[in-house]
Amino acid sequence: MYRRAFVIGLGTVAALPGWFALRAGATDKETRLDRIQRSEAEWRRRLTEKEFNILREAGTESPHSSPLAKEKREGTYVCAGCGLALFRSEWKYESGTGWPSFYDVMADHIETQRDWALVIPRTEYHCARCGGHQGHVFDDGPEPTGKRYCNNGLALDFELA
Repeated sequence: MYRRAFVIGLGTVAALPGWFALRAGATDKETRLDRIQRSEAEWRRRLTEKEFNILREAGTESPHSSPLAKEKREGTYVCAGCGLALFRSEWKYESGTGWPSFYDVMADHIETQRDWALVIPRTEYHCARCGGHQGHVFDDGPEPTGKRYCNNGLALDFELA
């Protein structure tokens, strides 16, 4: 009984910063993400077959197949499913894997879950707005975060600064 009350209390405290930000006049875009819900048929109409396979079925493109792996211009990498900004170009680095890799991500713009598809557990991440599969995050990236967000190029669009 006490443990349940404690957990509920923690949830309430965790929600307060977002509530105060909204009350202070911050825009919705700055404080929360409105979820996008679409049917499978809608996603199939909006995405190419390869994008659908990656974003909606957690597929993976071949390494070195995405032009975004070699992209060097200044800009923002956004979810190809819904346009939510995920990465800044200054966070991108050459990981040697053949996929676009980043050492940081826009706060609260991804969600993670455990992936056991290869028997060894990995951390899969998705767009927090549309749920589109992006890739996997590993703990072998450069400083300052030590993270490597290994992203499918087809799951991203690039917007010039």
